[in-house]
Amino acid sequence: QVQLVESGGGMVQAGDSLRLSCAASGRASRVYAVAWFRQAAGKEREFVAAITESGLLTFSADPVKGRFTLSRDNDENTVYLQMNSLKSEDTGVYYCAAGLQATARGLNRLVAWGQGTQVTVSS
Repeated sequence: QVQLVESGGGMVQAGDSLRLSCAASGRASRVYAVAWFRQAAGKEREFVAAITESGLLTFSADPVKGRFTLSRDNDENTVYLQMNSLKSEDTGVYYCAAGLQATARGLNRLVAWGQGTQVTVSS
C-alpha cells in the first residue's frame, strides 16, 4: 500500500552530477528506512546506499563512498540520492526500497520497491 516512485535519472557525461528522488505515496503508516540499489545490464542488483528513518545515519557501498550522499525530507516523504563525480560504471537502473531497518548492506524487512529510474553515464 506504500508506493515508491523514483525520479531524476538521465543521461550525463562522466564527472557530472545527478540527484535522484524517491517519493512515497499512498498509505504510509510510518516513516521507513530507505535504501538504493542499482542494476547494470546483465548484472545482479547491488546495494548502493541506505539511510535510517531518522536520517541521522547513512551507509554506502564501497564503489560510491565519497561520491554519493543520502538525505531525506520526512515532511515531504522523500529521500534523495545525490550522485557526484559520476563514472561510466555507475550506469544502470536505480531502485529505491523501503524497509524497517537500514544496514551497511541494505535493508531488513523490505516493505516496498520503486519502479526504477535509468542512469546512463557516458565516458
